[in-house]
This record gives sequence, structure tokens and C-alpha cells, in this order.
Amino acid sequence: MGLTNTQYNTIMRDYQKQQIRNQRELTARIEEVYGRFPELSELDAHIASASTACARQLLSDHSGSLDDLRADISRCSAKKAAILRDAGYPADYLSPKYRCPDCQDTGYIGTERCHCFKQAAIELLYTQSNLREVLKEENFSNFSLDYYSREITDPLTGLSSFQTAARALEECKHFVQDFDQVFKNIFLYGNTGLGKTFLAHCIAKELMESAHSVVYFSSFGLFELFADTAFRRKDSEEQPIMEEHIFDCDFLIIDDLGTEFVNSFVCSELFHVLNERIQNKKSTLISTNLPLETFASTYSERVFSRISSNYIMLRMIGDDIRLQKKFSSGRS
Repeated sequence: MGLTNTQYNTIMRDYQKQQIRNQRELTARIEEVYGRFPELSELDAHIASASTACARQLLSDHSGSLDDLRADISRCSAKKAAILRDAGYPADYLSPKYRCPDCQDTGYIGTERCHCFKQAAIELLYTQSNLREVLKEENFSNFSLDYYSREITDPLTGLSSFQTAARALEECKHFVQDFDQVFKNIFLYGNTGLGKTFLAHCIAKELMESAHSVVYFSSFGLFELFADTAFRRKDSEEQPIMEEHIFDCDFLIIDDLGTEFVNSFVCSELFHVLNERIQNKKSTLISTNLPLETFASTYSERVFSRISSNYIMLRMIGDDIRLQKKFSSGRS
């Protein structure tokens, strides 16, 4: 599970808070019952004393009176249960109540992370990715090839819009399937409205469902964050945390690269992010509307070289899907 230290600590703090709530609620129930039935307090004190005596007997290997002590504890426990039952309380009213009975709200069963920890990780990753709502619609189940023409062809490859989209779809599915075994990156390019962002979201959903950390940024948002940090325009604890996620998350999406204002600072930061993530074998997906030759001249040959030699290059062609949907809706 790809969690940063910050993410792991966030989850564990939630468990600690839950444990405190559990204890407070138990204390409140005990005080309530003791207030109504003072004899229960005496019984609990007696049970605790007898249990301590049992432990001492076991440690000293003097087991002669163990049976008597155990019988005494059993009688007191039965009497306590009878008082609670007669008063209408459930038998476990004075026992701790756990959000997850399997791990007793610790997050671990033995040395293994509990299923509730894994679910908490998925929830956290969804929240931090800023993609929760959009992924309900934009996922592999809803990706349709019907919007890609079999008539429009790429003069460079001779492949139709349908064929290029089908290839991109298969590559993205393989990317997910191989994610934990093979280090890959994806570069999606082509005109606007061809499903590049949609495919990025498809991958993001599958990876987060398997508890991989995913961070999404528009190109403008990414470089604005770096600029705010570099020029100290904001004083926010979240900025170093987000920078940690940018470099350390399992999967980073940089969407619509080329829509931001490009200068030497942007080119330098982009190279830094790509280079660090390649060296650390952290996967990245970039989408852009820029043609390759424009991209190379915009961001420098150094940046383009890193991408062309380390990314799966997927070109998409065809008619703007958003316009197709709009016209189709207007006709209906």
C-alpha cells in the first residue's frame, strides 16, 4: 500500500481519536450503571482483585486455590450479568464498543493491517486526490469507443480515430494491471475533447481502489503551488505536505500541460518533478493538447527527452467528444 508517512500518521491519529472516544463512552456507561447500582462497583472491584490473585498464583506455580478463585470470579460475573439483565441492559453494556471489532480500533490484527485500515487508506487517498466525485462517472466502465470515428485517420500512422482510442484504452488497462510489477509512465497527447483526462481518471480510480496513492493536478495548479512555495506567497502547512505527495505518491497526474504560462521557472520545476519521479520509479501520467513539436520547443529538449525515453506515447485523434454530446443532446 503506497502511503506516505504523513498519510499513515493521519490514519493512525484517527484510530487514536477513536480509542479515546471508545474509552470516554465506556466510562460514561460505567458511571451511569454504578450510579444506579452501587453493588456493581463492588462486584467489579472484587472481580479485579480475584483476577489479580489468579495471576499471582499462576506466576508462583501455586495452583491449589486457583479453582476457588475462578469459581468466585464466575459467581460474581454471573451476579453482575443478572443485575444488568434485570435492569434491561444488554449483557455487553459494560464492555468496550469498537468501530471495528476485528482489530478493536487499533488498525492491526497482529502485525497485519486490518481491512478497516485498508478501507481508511482508500478513503484518505480519494479525498487527497481531489477526484472522488468525478471518478463516479469517469472510469473504465463508462469509457465508450462509440465517439471515435472509423473514418478519421491519422496521416502519420494510418490508424483511425477508433483504433488509436482502442489502443490507448488497452494500454491504460495494461498500465493498471502491471502497476506493481512494471514501472511505466504515460503521455497522452492530441486535440481537446478526445478523452485524455477521462482515461487518466480511469487509471486513477483503479489504482485508488487498490489503495495506491494518487495525486491529480492541473498544470496551472501544480506550478502555482510550486510558485507559492518558492516565493513564499502563502504560509500554509498543507504546502509542504502536498509537495511531499507530488514527489512520493504512487501515481501523479499532470493534466492539460501547456495551458499554464510557461517560463524558465515552470520548465525547471517540470524537469525536477519528472526526473525525481523517474529516478524513484514513481509513475506519472501527463496529458497535453500540444503537438509534439510544439511541446518540445515549449518545455525544452531536455524535458522532452526525459518524456520520450521514459513514457508510453499515446496520440489521440478525432472529433471533440464534448461537442458530439452537446449536438446529440440538442437533437434529442
